[in-house]
Amino acid sequence: MFIDARGFADDARLQAQVCIVGGGAAGIALALRLGQRGIDVVLLEAGGRRHEARTQRLYEGEVTDARLHPPADRYRERRLGGSTATWGGRCVPFDPIDFEARDYIPHSGWPISYEELARYYDEASLLCEAGPARYRAADAFPDGSAPPVAGFAAARFSDDTLERFSCPTDFGQRYRLRLDGAARTRVVLHANVTALRLDGDGNRIAAVLARTLDGRRIEVQADFVVLAAGGLETARLLLASHDRQPAGIGNGHDLVGRYYMCHLAGTIGNLRLGHGVAVAHGYQRSADGVYCRRRFALREDAQRTLRCGNFIARLHHPRIGDPAHGSAVLSLLFLARRLIPYEYAKRLHDGDSAPRDWLAHARNVARDPCAAFAFAWQMLTQRKLASRKFPSIIVTPREPCFSLDFHAEQVPNPSSRVQLSEQRDELGMPRLRIDWRHTQADVDTVQRALAAFAADVRDSGVGRFDYAAESIEQEMLRYGAYGGHHIGTARMAATPRTGVVDTDLRVHGVGNLFVASAAVFPTSSQANPTLTIVALALRLGDHLQRRLAPAQAASPAALSIEELAA
Repeated sequence: MFIDARGFADDARLQAQVCIVGGGAAGIALALRLGQRGIDVVLLEAGGRRHEARTQRLYEGEVTDARLHPPADRYRERRLGGSTATWGGRCVPFDPIDFEARDYIPHSGWPISYEELARYYDEASLLCEAGPARYRAADAFPDGSAPPVAGFAAARFSDDTLERFSCPTDFGQRYRLRLDGAARTRVVLHANVTALRLDGDGNRIAAVLARTLDGRRIEVQADFVVLAAGGLETARLLLASHDRQPAGIGNGHDLVGRYYMCHLAGTIGNLRLGHGVAVAHGYQRSADGVYCRRRFALREDAQRTLRCGNFIARLHHPRIGDPAHGSAVLSLLFLARRLIPYEYAKRLHDGDSAPRDWLAHARNVARDPCAAFAFAWQMLTQRKLASRKFPSIIVTPREPCFSLDFHAEQVPNPSSRVQLSEQRDELGMPRLRIDWRHTQADVDTVQRALAAFAADVRDSGVGRFDYAAESIEQEMLRYGAYGGHHIGTARMAATPRTGVVDTDLRVHGVGNLFVASAAVFPTSSQANPTLTIVALALRLGDHLQRRLAPAQAASPAALSIEELAA
């Protein structure tokens, strides 16, 4: 059932077994899990079903260095579906090494094992509509799959792991009918949670307080409360709820908001392959129609030897902003970048462009209008109008020469953090101040991985990879913190001195408060976070079910493929 909070009388009160704060990927996955088990759920969503400018402005905040981090209201959506309304759909699991305590990465190590989470990846992948969790080429394509570069037989890098792509699925749209039809699930729209009220002993959440923008107040009492509001908003709510715990809920050791990680990403170098070397740098569709792409991944033993973080790379076209590439397609994209959403257009900006660059781009398009038209037609038919969209731009250069697009783990750093600012939003809540920082260890990860990749290319005899080592830090910071990956602000740890939540995602010291978002990740891996967020939400759903309804624990834990496809 859907309810608009703006229709409530003032000081409305609701009760439920579980109150979920946030209707994004985690909140909706959890609501589906609990709803299927007959558990009484209230899901509070701050927005409506569509983007609303006034509601979105509640996300605005301060950024310490605007060159390094996007504005606080970018790359996240305050509406049903959350950021799945605008995500790119890339689904990738974490790796076993990500869960290890690595002596060369301070503050690393998860208090749960890879195996505990891996058993939820198949269901999470299906919920994300990325197909079964077959993330190796041999598993997804038993009849064979062409490697990115033929003959690349490397000691340090593998090329058989896959990225799988969601439609991309807007969870709010895709699962709206199922949420609406769940007998004991109430989704309350336009309910902006402003505080969590502790009981007299400070050991449990007595009430969740929410407000609408037209002034109505809502109070929800529940056996269990789950914050599924994303890595930034979760920290904001915990810090702002300080009536009984002055530093904020769960913040007795000053850990809420710290260890803020994104990912390190950029495009660098020149990979020149030998003539006749076959390249397959695009997408292949699995039997069920899912777009998949192979990439280069730094092997776990190589990470340990190099003492660096996790790292992957993909073949990439030349930098779009430089008209010297001579590509009509890339120049068309550059000229049309103002028509492309901010989240993607940002990477089309390489600094200020002189008028002569615009003319050069126009000449590139004029020289090969057929290529430009074919690309525009493909984007219209296979992306804009398709239900399962072509994931990204694939351009084959005239010469066998590529740049390298990389995505790397950021090391946990307690000095990288989000805090409350002195500014307040329309509802009176403190806004966030974001102080994202990188360290030399982050630069070292990219430096050592690129050197290893260059050695593997050379040793394989397939070509040569050249890059300017002195430009690595500049390139990995060219676009700043990778947008939308808000990680680590309420990290999971076995003790309250080292983390905010325990192995069950319960906030230390608060018996009925849980967190379901990338905020709980102790480390960031090389992987986009959505798939793992959903897997953790499903795991949490099973934990809550066992605590609420022991008699139901014997029922099947996973949604069937038929149910997921419904």
